[in-house]
Amino acid sequence: MAAPTVPPPPRSWTLDPSGDWYYWWISLMVLPILYNWIIIICRSCFPGLQEQQEGLWLALDVLSDGLYLMDMAVRLHTAFLEDGILVRDRRRIRGRYLRSWCFPWDVVSVLPTDLLPPRLGGAAAPAARANRCLRAPRLLEAFDRRETRTGHPNAFRVAKLMLYVLVAIHWYGCLYFALSSRLGLGSDPWVCPNASRPGFARPLRQYLHSFYFSTLVLATVGDTPEPRRREEFLFLTAGFLLAVMGFATVTGSVASIISNAGAADAAFYPDPAPLRRYLRARGAGGRLARRVATWHHHLRAQRKPPAEQGVLRHLPRGLRAEVAASVHLPALGRVGLFGGWELGVLRQLVPRLRPQVFGPGEFVCRRGDVGREMYFVREGRLAVVAEDGVTQLATLGEGLYFGEISLINIKGNTSGNRRTANIMSIGYSDLFCLAKEDLAEVLAEFPSARATMEAKGRQLLLAMGKLDLRAEAAAAEAERRVRDLEVALEGLQTRAARLLAQLESGAFKLALRVQRLEGRLRRRRRTERGAGGVQGPTTPQGPAQGRDPDGGRSPTRAQGPPRAQGPSGVQGPPRTQGPPRMQGPSGVQGPPTSQAPIRAPGPSGGQGPPGSQDSSGVQGPTGAQGRGVPAGCGVPLGCGVQGGGQDPGAEGYLGVGEQRQQARGDRDNRC
Repeated sequence: MAAPTVPPPPRSWTLDPSGDWYYWWISLMVLPILYNWIIIICRSCFPGLQEQQEGLWLALDVLSDGLYLMDMAVRLHTAFLEDGILVRDRRRIRGRYLRSWCFPWDVVSVLPTDLLPPRLGGAAAPAARANRCLRAPRLLEAFDRRETRTGHPNAFRVAKLMLYVLVAIHWYGCLYFALSSRLGLGSDPWVCPNASRPGFARPLRQYLHSFYFSTLVLATVGDTPEPRRREEFLFLTAGFLLAVMGFATVTGSVASIISNAGAADAAFYPDPAPLRRYLRARGAGGRLARRVATWHHHLRAQRKPPAEQGVLRHLPRGLRAEVAASVHLPALGRVGLFGGWELGVLRQLVPRLRPQVFGPGEFVCRRGDVGREMYFVREGRLAVVAEDGVTQLATLGEGLYFGEISLINIKGNTSGNRRTANIMSIGYSDLFCLAKEDLAEVLAEFPSARATMEAKGRQLLLAMGKLDLRAEAAAAEAERRVRDLEVALEGLQTRAARLLAQLESGAFKLALRVQRLEGRLRRRRRTERGAGGVQGPTTPQGPAQGRDPDGGRSPTRAQGPPRAQGPSGVQGPPRTQGPPRMQGPSGVQGPPTSQAPIRAPGPSGGQGPPGSQDSSGVQGPTGAQGRGVPAGCGVPLGCGVQGGGQDPGAEGYLGVGEQRQQARGDRDNRC
């Protein structure tokens, strides 16, 4: 059964806020917003203007409201950035717009307040549409977008400032006519004349007079009629205060525009004034100062900024490379050296190029100088001159290059890294300069480009007779030997690494083997100790060695021969031992007792029955045992008391009865 196909998600129509469609839409929204800000106040203050063009105003109002509603729909489909990613989900876009502060303002700005009954100030007064002016934030957004995209931002700032000034004068003039109508037209010289005065019956003449009066007040020019009523004084005072604040704002804005224009110009072109003052202070004026001034004038006239890197330094590296490539890549494509190079090499070279402009008669490089740069001719003509500095041997034009021989290590080059010719600019020459370090960095990443440049440099050296073929062959042979040595060294390093790995592996295996053997030995010892703890019957033992009152040890008793042990390690019957030795008052023991013959071990290795113990608790010596310590012994190993007949490897101990008897004897001696 085939799996059900999942229908693709529906495509949602959204606008990119940084795209062209959105930009042109908000530019269109400037018109209805300015219409409402300019016309509503004018229609409210000049009733004649409203009555003459009532049909036109109705059509424009409907069109303006329609654009307002469409703008709300556009906002519902405008994507937004979240964590640097453009969100195009219509549900999230709608929720974000409905929760923003713009939505209530947009709703209030399209409420049909002009449809209210006349008694509520609706259809009878155009001022009922004053809520349409609440779309002013959209107007400011459109101005910001335009200022960012325009190629002449300073001119746009001046135009925007003039628009604000004209709108302020327009509003003040309309309010002046409304106040004049309330006080009575022509009632005094300060108010607007009435229709009895020739020409003032037309609304246009009334508006022009009001606009002129507003300009005199807000521009602080003066020459206005003297007010006579309280309302006139208050209105004129408010106008003067607004004029002072507006004049300060306009002055500051104009000064900022001029300073920004100067700063932008200084970022592209250096200021020649400090250099002129330096030359004048050092007494090096005259011809040299004129050459400097001419060079600066040429840069500004031909729009050739020498400080491109400073202008692009704020951009990220990738975007900076793209901007530089779009500007200079066509010029680099005309250079013959880059004809067969791949595009990636050129994109790596373009950000490293530095434009330089040379004036007429100026030497770009001289023969014998140390070469640290190579040059590409973008515009202009240069001459290869002889040692006299006058004779021209060749001419270099657009698309040619020079200086690459001193930057490339060509085998057999007899001139080394020295310049091989004198290059002089005939007129103004626009060149690209590429440093030696930048070229080496790029060629290291692209070996094919390096081989191409070395081949062309070799051909040029052959033509100039500055290539030593023998030295080139010797250098090639030396390079081959170096490569062979590197290969041999790499092989030796590989073998040494292999031997070292084998040595480490053998050492590790040996350590594991030693560890296993030690473990087996420990287990064997534990087994022997466990077997020695299970003892058979002990053999009677004579009395323990006595000690004299001074703490010295008495002579040891004589022991019999060791017991014989069979092949299987089974011991024979226990030996018999005579009575214990008697100890005198001085602690000197008697003669040693005789011991019975040694018993032969049995086939199982077990011992016979334990020795008999007399009434005084003296116990006979134990049978011969292994190296393990028997369980329940009274004296630890190494005490020096041995039982009779033990083999040399077994250590004896004192029984409990012997210890008691020895303690009793020691007490009697002390008494």
